[in-house]
Amino acid sequence: MVRTGLSALLIIGTWATAGLTQASAADAPPAAEPQASSGLITAMQRDLGLTKGQAEARLTAEKAATALEGPARKAAGASFGGSWFDADSGKLTVAVTDGDAARSVRAAGADARLVDHTARQLDTAKSRLDALPAPAGVSSWHVDPRASTVVVDVVASQRDDNDVRAFVAKARKAGPVTVRQTAGAPQTFAAGTVGGDPYYTGNVRCSIGFSVYGGFVTAGHCGQAGGAVRGWDGSAIGNFQGSSFPENDYAWVNVGSGWWTVPVVLGWGTVSDQLVRGSSEAPVGASICRSGSTSHWHCGNVLAKNETVNYSQGAVRQMTKTSVCAEPGDSGGSFISGDQAQGVTSGGWGNCSSGGETWHQPINEILSRYGLTLHTA
Repeated sequence: MVRTGLSALLIIGTWATAGLTQASAADAPPAAEPQASSGLITAMQRDLGLTKGQAEARLTAEKAATALEGPARKAAGASFGGSWFDADSGKLTVAVTDGDAARSVRAAGADARLVDHTARQLDTAKSRLDALPAPAGVSSWHVDPRASTVVVDVVASQRDDNDVRAFVAKARKAGPVTVRQTAGAPQTFAAGTVGGDPYYTGNVRCSIGFSVYGGFVTAGHCGQAGGAVRGWDGSAIGNFQGSSFPENDYAWVNVGSGWWTVPVVLGWGTVSDQLVRGSSEAPVGASICRSGSTSHWHCGNVLAKNETVNYSQGAVRQMTKTSVCAEPGDSGGSFISGDQAQGVTSGGWGNCSSGGETWHQPINEILSRYGLTLHTA
């Protein structure tokens, strides 16, 4: 009975519903609707050290910050230096480079912080780093709007490597750059065939991300276009219809043979299953949770966006970094903030015993790339 229930939630197929369009910020539910299951609240309490009331209040504040991000950016104009959710104040903070823009941002309802560089300047510097070949000792790089710099993460044990030093020297010439140390090198979270209730392709086990009409989205490193996909019970689901890795890390699988789609993120019996109501992108600093077939349900915070991750197989760009842990087999699984789909698990470092960081490929890019429509409740 447990496996039958899991397959109905995990595996994707078709609920034909007329008039649905691609999910966007406009698809977010009305404020009166519940935005999180009790299970998600429980996971936030466990992983973020919050009380039930604090978790609920944070989700409400994050939803308001997400809605405000567009108007606040417009108010900042050319002075815009990036934005993030401040968990302490419960408000969206917008970086700007001049006082007039700061006043406009505050009038729009967000907090403002004066910084030295615009987002355009920081993005230009990062794009110069993207053009450089990176050694294995360089983990990733991203724009940090709070520090108004491009952060280059270097694996601590390899910081004195000659190739790492050479990359850092070139990076510093590209613009405002800060070098930080990280504990581990990024790796993808696919796994050889072991027990669980995910999907399988060849001898690889990965996790389903989100239902779309006609199939599901997942990580690109899990399989190549045309590859056959099997469910937890070994029966055929469908095939990879598109896949990209490295450079990107996304794919989608069609479904048939009696499988169907549902707008649900699996709670694995330890938390309630979570309905998906849209794909509004949460700001940096917001809480975010992940469901995967190995480590199941864990939460953390959004740490950075548009980060370039330097896997051994090649760089993957435009990733979102989080403080959520993950383990082999979790690849492709769901990242969700409240009831809004965020992305599919790509890789990271560490594990769910000692901690770590995990990146996801943003969901809206995947939907746009393949012309897919997110299945929402």
